[in-house]
Amino acid sequence: MTVPETSPATASPDPAASASPAAPAGPALPVPAPTGVPGGSATSVVRPEGPWAHRDVAANGARFHIAEMGDGPLVLLLHGFPQFWWTWRHQLPALAEAGFRAVAMDLRGVGGSDRTPRGYDPANLALDITGVIRSLGEPDAALVGHDLGGYLAWTAAVMRPKLVRRLAVSSMPHPRRWRSAMLADPKQSSASSHIWGFQRPWIPERRLVADDAALVGRLMREWSGPRQPEDEAVETYRRAMTIPSTAHCSIEPYRWMVRSMARPDGIQFNRRMKRPVRVPTLHLHGSLDPVMRTRSAAGSGEYVEAPYRWRLFDGLGHFPHEEDPVAFSTELVNWLKDPEPDR
Repeated sequence: MTVPETSPATASPDPAASASPAAPAGPALPVPAPTGVPGGSATSVVRPEGPWAHRDVAANGARFHIAEMGDGPLVLLLHGFPQFWWTWRHQLPALAEAGFRAVAMDLRGVGGSDRTPRGYDPANLALDITGVIRSLGEPDAALVGHDLGGYLAWTAAVMRPKLVRRLAVSSMPHPRRWRSAMLADPKQSSASSHIWGFQRPWIPERRLVADDAALVGRLMREWSGPRQPEDEAVETYRRAMTIPSTAHCSIEPYRWMVRSMARPDGIQFNRRMKRPVRVPTLHLHGSLDPVMRTRSAAGSGEYVEAPYRWRLFDGLGHFPHEEDPVAFSTELVNWLKDPEPDR
């Protein structure tokens, strides 16, 4: 793994990254000037032209960029690391064509959304998501999350169950399963060594943006299965990561997830996540995912007191929605339209 690794016992503390769930988000930092992005402006990277419409919405004390298509019940798409909303470019038209209002948002600190100095704990990030649902004027949404977005989707379904109609998660176990796997399974800890490496102050940020974010390209290829990402897609993610402050904001949630494990705020969050998910849940995973082992993700259904469907994509890695967008979108749409999803 190319990201510097540290063990949890030797990780250097970083007080600036230790916001508790109750910490205020703080004033928003403006999206940096376009001149900071090699090969094009920040606007052209995070707001590319397409069949979707771009706009900003206010929620939870910050401004969030969204791309949307279609009319119908809301489906809110949440990206993971090291990506931004554009990772759902294949699913947006597929969902719109199926009769849904498809919205992909940039998480706090990423893409076209505000970069704030605090507020990167999962509880606050989940409130960003549910706040966007309200700002869109919808009574609820089906949440679809990948990687970190999946972690936050699990969290939002527990924290604000009335706002989550259905839940679909890809490449991420339930937060309690994630925590236990990281602490008790040496193979999972090794597979997620980049998260331990993120605990160092400043060095991971510098590594992420060095050489026009070359590391982002390597991670995208290393974490994918045999169906490698297109060069254009890799270049887009590299350019988005070089927008000033993006690398730091992208890493902050992972710092909280590790550093809070033994702190009162982390222990409280872990206890809070004992509450079961009570909405139909679809759990998607690539059989060749090198970052999140299938064994770690499987079993998350024990935290769901509702119809739970597990779908393993053979031959796909960490990004099934990009590696085989047709199969992923078909599975997702069929499940969303199923009035009685089975267990």
